[in-house]
Amino acid sequence: MPPVGVLRFPGRGSASDAGSAEGPHSHDFLGLAYFERGGGSLRLDDREWPVEDGDAFVIAPGEVIGVGAGMSGFRRGEGWTVSFPPEVLGPQAPGAFLSWRAHPLLFPFVRGTGNPGAQRLRVPPGERASWSGRFSALDAELRRRRDGYREAVLSHLTLLLVELSRLAADVVGDLRLKDEPLLAEVFGFIEERYAERISLKDVARAVGLTPGHLTTVVGRKTGRTVLEWISERRMAEARRLLVETDLPVEEVGRSVGYDTPGYFVRSFRRAHGTTPLAWRRAGRP
Repeated sequence: MPPVGVLRFPGRGSASDAGSAEGPHSHDFLGLAYFERGGGSLRLDDREWPVEDGDAFVIAPGEVIGVGAGMSGFRRGEGWTVSFPPEVLGPQAPGAFLSWRAHPLLFPFVRGTGNPGAQRLRVPPGERASWSGRFSALDAELRRRRDGYREAVLSHLTLLLVELSRLAADVVGDLRLKDEPLLAEVFGFIEERYAERISLKDVARAVGLTPGHLTTVVGRKTGRTVLEWISERRMAEARRLLVETDLPVEEVGRSVGYDTPGYFVRSFRRAHGTTPLAWRRAGRP
């Protein structure tokens, strides 16, 4: 079965309640939430968004998701979510935590993580029926699983991502990644070395640019600095280790590139608003 998941949330059943009960969490796949009817608010990392009719939220791997302060209103929301790993788009879509960002159809997810204007996109009223139709068709193929459903799922997902990319282009201009070998090199280097003591200079040296030039290019194309990408990768692995292993907090910090426990705890608290130990306790049954 294709590793694609589609969920219809009617706003009056278990879907909304389950989302609010789960609390802040993150995933290692990409997600797209589309609200046919708004209500309440949604938190992504350190930002809270009011949810309105026609909102589409892009959610990148590792982003912390939660229900905002308007939880009772959030239950009124209606819409769809689709989740999928990058590799579902084919062999040209690298599946590493950072390097997937070089795929052209996943451009909105890159911009969304560092550009508030691209995190929450507004689907024009005239296009909303088409968006609902895409999600509904995906859901039908995955439920019925008739002959050829795998190809049909990929086709519907690809068309949805094309529509998303066009919508994002209206917000962030023409800074599409397309075939961006420089960013692929940057993210590939971070993916391989994030657990070591690497710096901006190390990354710049690896890709043959000055630190200043690299900072400008990466910031312009992704909305984040190289150091922020290094930190994001480290924190994503730290969250995984905290929940899935029994390693002491100090060892978790060392495993993701932090030399001292105090620095790791301060960095984690700054990124998540809680301590590593509290995150571990909240993430386990």
